[in-house]
Amino acid sequence: MTDWFQSPPGQYLLDWERAQFEAALADVFGYHALQVGLGDIDALAANRMPHRWLAATSPRPAGDEHGLNGAVVGPSLVMDPTALPFAEASIDLVVLPHTLEFSPDPHATLREVHRVLVHEGRVAIAGLNPASLWGLRQWRAQLKLPVGSAQPFLPQANEFISHWRLRDWLRLLQFELESLSFGCWRPAARSERGLARFEWMDRAGARWWPVFGAAYCLVAVKRTHGAKLVGAAWKTAPVPVGAPASVANRAAPTTHTESSP
Repeated sequence: MTDWFQSPPGQYLLDWERAQFEAALADVFGYHALQVGLGDIDALAANRMPHRWLAATSPRPAGDEHGLNGAVVGPSLVMDPTALPFAEASIDLVVLPHTLEFSPDPHATLREVHRVLVHEGRVAIAGLNPASLWGLRQWRAQLKLPVGSAQPFLPQANEFISHWRLRDWLRLLQFELESLSFGCWRPAARSERGLARFEWMDRAGARWWPVFGAAYCLVAVKRTHGAKLVGAAWKTAPVPVGAPASVANRAAPTTHTESSP
């Protein structure tokens, strides 16, 4: 996966995703943020939380300490995304850049994300869209059709997850969709020159066929049923209930006089 992201189409994809993460996560506040996977991009660069970690899903080979463009990549820890080593409701933001596509169990990964997120915490997910020109090229190569290139264009993932399918998964876990954006409408070209020829398709695609972009970026908010935010005025004044009240009788006492016979 790292080798592919260093290719021209990989850098084209990373540039778009970097811009999406910066716009979507710059104003997400909290204390703890976690990026799981893909050290070639710093998805938390624009975020201002005091504690931010990069977690790798597999150790890097010896001598491979540099990521894209020679940038030093230093993951804070290596862990299994299906078993996050964090306490329940302890993370404010989790970023999954193509993590679900290469996870052995994407359902378990999302369940773990839901477990470690606080109420109103956010998850940001970047993925490849199977309903796109890139997805069509990959599908033809996997089926070994005579039309097109026999070599897969994209890295071999466990499964490319469509955005509508991912939204159903998140809805079942009580996540509420906050934003969804698409990008990278250029054809599946391997060279920088080939991608530059179709630069106009990014402008046309954003206007005429946005859902067919090669990549998507999704942000969802965890909503916990039954949770109630406690503020300064969390105690309400008691409402008086109508009840009978006894009233003292202040009438003057009645005097009786006896008549003489």
